[in-house]
Amino acid sequence: MKDSKPLVIFGESVLPGESKTIQLEIARLHTTTKLTIPIIIKRSKVEGPVVLFSGGIHGDEFNGVEIVRQLITKKINKPKKGTIICIPIINIYGFINRSRDFPDGRDLNRVFPGSRKGSLASRFAYHIITDIMPLVDYAVDFHAGGAGRFNAPQIRLTPNNPDTKILADAFNAPFTVFSKNIPGSFRSASEKIKVKMLLFEGGKSLDVNHHVAKEGVDGVKRFLKHLDMLDSKQFAPPRRKPTIYIEKSGWLRAKCSGLLIDNNLVGQFVKKGTILGMITDPFGKFERKIKAPNDGHVLNANHSPIVYQGDAIYHLSNTVEDEQEEE
Repeated sequence: MKDSKPLVIFGESVLPGESKTIQLEIARLHTTTKLTIPIIIKRSKVEGPVVLFSGGIHGDEFNGVEIVRQLITKKINKPKKGTIICIPIINIYGFINRSRDFPDGRDLNRVFPGSRKGSLASRFAYHIITDIMPLVDYAVDFHAGGAGRFNAPQIRLTPNNPDTKILADAFNAPFTVFSKNIPGSFRSASEKIKVKMLLFEGGKSLDVNHHVAKEGVDGVKRFLKHLDMLDSKQFAPPRRKPTIYIEKSGWLRAKCSGLLIDNNLVGQFVKKGTILGMITDPFGKFERKIKAPNDGHVLNANHSPIVYQGDAIYHLSNTVEDEQEEE
């Protein structure tokens, strides 16, 4: 069925069959320099869903930016039907400064749904939720681990949500982690207005990992094929074995400060007692092994060479030593 309705975003109309880049400007820099956020829209002439792919809500998480960039470069964002919206960098302020946060010092992913008269981050969140998300049916928001912590490629979704579970199965990331919504997060605010959103985590901040990026891009192809939106010129990689669902997981924390020597087991299944890494000191006085407290998959490993007592160092399935906060 042909679509005849214009899509209106920030006052600009995008007609069926049209491609358009909208330059969103919320606020200028303190130097009065303009700083715009490109919103890249491609519409089919055939009626269908509206899907959003977004990255860089934390400005230092480059891997998500790279995944959305590839979707555009490889023309995966040209839909067979419906509309695909790509926002490679939501927090372009943080991206320029290689920083997680907004210029006002706030974490953008903790202020949704925002306020029209609030802080800069809050105003930006308000416009995203008010002007874009009501048009969206499905979304995938791409993230990476913060503070040098490397995430195995994974989809995160809320428990007891059969609709998003079907989408996660279609995306078919190596892992799918059930996690509660964090108050103030983009995912939480979007789900409250009935947008079916998946959150992808992979890699670490200030880094681009090509294996993780490929997992993200391949997952998007399978996701779009499931929605019958993947262009016939694109090939969706076949599903490997089913995604591994993680219902219970937690963080192991450093019991002392020192140099962290990681054994590079992220993404692997380990047995109880497996040595995940070691904390030592620069002067050769001690070496403390970090052992897995139970059988489970290593979902995240801290790649920082220096850790302090209490720092999160490994995220392991089936453990409840310290529950996770994410996104």
